[in-house]
Amino acid sequence: MAPDPTTAQVTMTLAALAATGATPRPSGETPQQQTERIITGINAQLSDPSLATQGAWKLVWLALSEANANMAYIARSTNGSNEFAVVARGTDADLTDILEDLDVGTVVPFPESGSPKPIAVSKGAMDAFKRVVNARSIASPSPNVTLAQALAAALKSAPSSPRPTVYLTGHSLGGCIATMLAPYLQAQTWTNQPQFGVITYAAPTAGVQSFVDYFDSVPWVIDERQNNAYDLVPHAWADLDTTAGWYPSPGPQATEEVKLLIGAISKRTKGNVYVQPGTLFPMNTGYTSLAKNLVNKTTQDFLGQVAFQHANSTYLDLVGAPAVPSGPVVTDVTPTFGAPGATVTINGTGFSPDSMVDFGNFACTQRDIDPSGIRITAQVPNGTGVVHVRVTNTLGTSPAVAMGQFAYGGPAPVVVSAVSPTSGKVGTLVTISGSGFADGATVHFKDKASDSVKFVSTGQITATAPGQLDDQQTVNVTVTVGKATSPTSPADEFTYTGR
Repeated sequence: MAPDPTTAQVTMTLAALAATGATPRPSGETPQQQTERIITGINAQLSDPSLATQGAWKLVWLALSEANANMAYIARSTNGSNEFAVVARGTDADLTDILEDLDVGTVVPFPESGSPKPIAVSKGAMDAFKRVVNARSIASPSPNVTLAQALAAALKSAPSSPRPTVYLTGHSLGGCIATMLAPYLQAQTWTNQPQFGVITYAAPTAGVQSFVDYFDSVPWVIDERQNNAYDLVPHAWADLDTTAGWYPSPGPQATEEVKLLIGAISKRTKGNVYVQPGTLFPMNTGYTSLAKNLVNKTTQDFLGQVAFQHANSTYLDLVGAPAVPSGPVVTDVTPTFGAPGATVTINGTGFSPDSMVDFGNFACTQRDIDPSGIRITAQVPNGTGVVHVRVTNTLGTSPAVAMGQFAYGGPAPVVVSAVSPTSGKVGTLVTISGSGFADGATVHFKDKASDSVKFVSTGQITATAPGQLDDQQTVNVTVTVGKATSPTSPADEFTYTGR
């Protein structure tokens, strides 16, 4: 990154920070607790001079909407540029939920835009917009005020020269919301009249042609729609069907299951014709940025590649901005089964002194965090069943992972974490790594059982690849112990290369 960061590098960093603390603590926390946790995390990152924001921004206001559906914050520059950023975050959800989140089958008026003519947006986008503009902060630095009230106060106290600039930005659904916040705020009367700019990342569209016509008529100081050319989400809802033909070599190509999923989601528009606002700035047009371990023609690889192409981290890389600090990540736990009161070692990254541990919905009260930040020793709380062990701190909550499961009372969860080699002919001896393996386990390559299985340890087993009707396909390798079968994932894929 150059010494003088670009507007795209700064705003994408601010958009990425909106994901801080987005996932509530699994054992539960109040909106006040989550809000304060998010504010602490964003403040820490805004003061970090190694990011594109260079420690030269300060949080002004932040609010979560009801049920953690959306979040928005305002930040201002502290370097004399007199710049402000209004940053929106969308729903905390996985990819399929993102595409299904907005009600696009119904369009409704958008009178808050300030347009002299009626314009229309999707009902889902309107609902999200209202949640954001009506949300009130419940913590410092600006408690009990709305976004517009907080921005008015911030502008009033700002110098008049240079003229204040307010950027509206956001990633994914946050970008969609930003395109609605922009005309809404631009239409207001301000004591210290600013100029407004809009720069979004990976945003699905909010409205139909009437919305776009008005949006594009506003004299924005900057108007950029920054999209990864191979990100599926910005194609919602204008031309989502085109993504069923992805990806170019080296893949992955969409399976029939993926094509059916995309087709079904596309039909949610019910004939409404959506259009993207603003000026498109495409990135990654040569498909040079990709997850190289997710290229097989499987549904899991396709959806995994889509998630990679949509990720905040990918967009930061594409605009040339440093990565923002990531939240905690759990890689595995040991042992993977036992009783309440037992001692468990949690391995991973990003563990901080303030990290909290949950076993499913049960909070762990006894924990020791290694100064290295890669290990936590925890005492198992009361609980039942098979649960995910997750770690929460001010930067976020670790995702649930298969190797991070714990079974109360046992047996150990059966998980495949890797296969080696990952390709070969029929009869190839494959080493399968994971957990919960036992003597007598059976191994399936797709739906064909291997006739040569050797138990090595609870974490390793070998099996020869059985014949398939199609010996040029990629399949999942699963292990079954008793009634328990390992869940499938890209980590267990084996590609047949013939006989």
